[in-house]
Order: sequence, then C-alpha cells, then structure tokens
Amino acid sequence: MLRSFRIGNHRSFRDEQELLLMPAYAKDRQVVPVAGVYGANASGKSNLLDGLKFMADAVRDSFGKWPAEGGVPRHPFRLDPGASELPSVFVVELMDEGVRYVYGFEVDDERVLSEWLYSYPEKRRRVIFERERDEVKFGSTVAELRGALDVLEGLLRPNALFLGLAAQTNLRPLLPVYRWFATKVVFRLAAPVVDEAEIVQLVLGDKSMADRLTGMVKVADFGIEALTIAVDVTSQRLFEMASQEPQPGSGVDRPGWLHRVKPSEFRVVLSHGESATLFELADESAGTRSWLALLPSVLRLLDDGGVLVIDEIDASLHPRLTAQLAALFRDERVNASGAQLIFTTHDPSLLSPALGADVLRRDEVWFVEKRAGGASELYPLSDFHPRKEGENLARRYLGGSYGAVPNLLEDDFVEAFAGRGDADATP
Repeated sequence: MLRSFRIGNHRSFRDEQELLLMPAYAKDRQVVPVAGVYGANASGKSNLLDGLKFMADAVRDSFGKWPAEGGVPRHPFRLDPGASELPSVFVVELMDEGVRYVYGFEVDDERVLSEWLYSYPEKRRRVIFERERDEVKFGSTVAELRGALDVLEGLLRPNALFLGLAAQTNLRPLLPVYRWFATKVVFRLAAPVVDEAEIVQLVLGDKSMADRLTGMVKVADFGIEALTIAVDVTSQRLFEMASQEPQPGSGVDRPGWLHRVKPSEFRVVLSHGESATLFELADESAGTRSWLALLPSVLRLLDDGGVLVIDEIDASLHPRLTAQLAALFRDERVNASGAQLIFTTHDPSLLSPALGADVLRRDEVWFVEKRAGGASELYPLSDFHPRKEGENLARRYLGGSYGAVPNLLEDDFVEAFAGRGDADATP
C-alpha cells in the first residue's frame, strides 16, 4: 500500500511536493483507498503521476535498459534555468505485509547522487542501505549478505539504481519494495487501449475471472449481454481443446494450449441486446473500450493488492461509472487486499452528493495549481475547514474557493477571437 509520494524538480514541480495517502480523519484504516487530483489544464496534475511512473521505470530499467554512458533521462523544471543544476528527488513510503518502508533517490543529468531504503518492522527505523554516489553502506538487516553485496557494489553503474541491481539477485530484504514497483503499481496515463490478448488469456485461463469480467461489462450499462472469444476456423480444434477444463491427472495445462494459438487468431466479441447482435472491439464506443482496457488491472489489483494510477479518468468514463469504480476500491468486501485507486480529473460531479455519499472524501481530494513562475503546487482539500455540514464541494470548487481552476473571462475570449487580444504581442 502506498502511504505517500514525494517529488521535486520534475517537470512542472520545481519545489518538493508530497501526496499523502494516509487518512486525515478516520484512523481505522492505514491508507485511503481512493485519491482524486483536481486542477486546471496544464496545472501539473499529469506531471505528478508521471513522476511516480518515472520512479517506477527507473527502479525497473535503470540497470538493465539505460545506456551505461547515457546519463539519467530525467525532466527537471524548465522555467527556471538554475533548476537544471539541481537534483530531482523521488520518495515513496509503502506498507507491505505490515512493515513500513521508505525508499527514495536523488539524481541529476549524469548520475544517481543518493539512494536509500529503510524499513520500520517495529516502528523503529532500520537501515537496509544508504548510498552516496558510488559508495553504498549497508545496515545490520543485510549484514549476513556482505559477500554478495560487495559483488553488487562492484557492478553498480553511476546512472543505475542499486535497488534495481540488487533485486536481480533476489536479495530478500530488498524484494518487497522492488516487487511493488515491478508488479504492484499499474499506470494508465495515455488514452486506454484494450489489450485483446490479455483479455483472451484472462477469459480462457480462469473461469471465475472470466465470469467476473463479463459481469462487470454487463452491469456498466453499455447494452452488452455477453463477452465471448472467437477464433479463426484453422485454429478451431485447438481453441476447443484450450477451452476445455483439463482432466485430473491428464498433465494438460490450459494456458499451455493457449500459447499454441497466435494472439492475432483470437478476437473478443461482444453480444448486444435481445437480438444478440455481435460486435468486435473496433465497433464499440470509446467508453466501452476504456472500461474493457481497465478491467483486467482492476480485477487483478482488487484480488492481489496494488495501486492503479489513471490520468484523466473522466476522458472516456461517465461520472457514474467512475463513482462505481471508486466504490469498488472503497468496499472492504471487494477490496480485502488494500488496493488503491489514484486518478486525475476535471469532473466536479465526483465531489457532489448527487452521485452518492463519499465518492471522494475530504482527505481523498487533492488540488494542483500553477503558481507564479509556472511551478506546480500540490495541496489537499483537508487544508480547508468545512463551512457547514453537507456543504456543496462541487459548487465551491467551480466557484474558485479551493483554487486549482482556470482564470477565464468571457470578454477575453471575445477580444481574442476578434484579433484584439494581447495587443502587446503585435509586432
């Protein structure tokens, strides 16, 4: 579970800012299950999520994929020339099996300047490792692995993270944090694209998961009655064998059969209405495809735990559907593994009681606003005291009470359309 994320000198975030996912009010839960980030266009909302993705990519790829002499592909704040000389910082605080971890690093254009990993198994800090440039110091937690650590330190490159390198050798004290970045955080930052092969594997490989996927498509009110898998005639027999439940003792593994059929030979087909008219994915609406693109990750994370990070969730999903998605993550009967949903949005209706109580609670709402000089600032709704019981958060947000809305004047648009705006820019 993600408790916090801190970022500094990354894209529009010049100064360090922190997203806190710990409850501000009810103390009966370790983290909030949902967080919505609001802000005007170009305020920096997407850059916040991009910073977390950069961190995850660096952990996974800096040792294996970054060129040895290629430096660090960071993105410092560009509106202040001095920022390029300053480090970029990324820090997360996680919970895994009841143990709290803090991991972070600082980088410049050329190298990793510092990196650290601490655990808090009994509410007291234990150093797993601390790094300053090329020197790595290890705590007592990993003292018995001294020989292996010395070898790893010799392999460490200036532009590679030690966590990513050490995880390749399965060093147990480091694995919970590495695995979180590698498998527990899922990003949907671009326009959703349905992974048809993923849905095929899911539907044919796990009947329970297939039933839930189909059910989630039906209840979303797209007019879809069934989801099936079609296959070309030349692969039909193999498809039928893959679809059968393996007989006990047969030695047949269904996923093994699936690898014998090319993904391009499978098609997801959706049945609409009482007439059961069949549609392929390309025929479906953007909203239907967006929902289908999200569902495999949603189901897996709700089962196993993790964080789903979505940029502009309102781009293709109706507010009522977004509200139901948030409700799944909030429902402890569904989300027993403590999965979390973090998203950016412009949609004020998610703050409105019209969609039901507690779509987003006060400590689950964050704002990003551009300040003077173009730097983004992140702050929570909980910084603002409630005016009264049942206040209309959506109305107050649109009215500018919390900031993070564009400063737009109708006359300015009229003047600009007439060619009379920004006269100072005329040569």
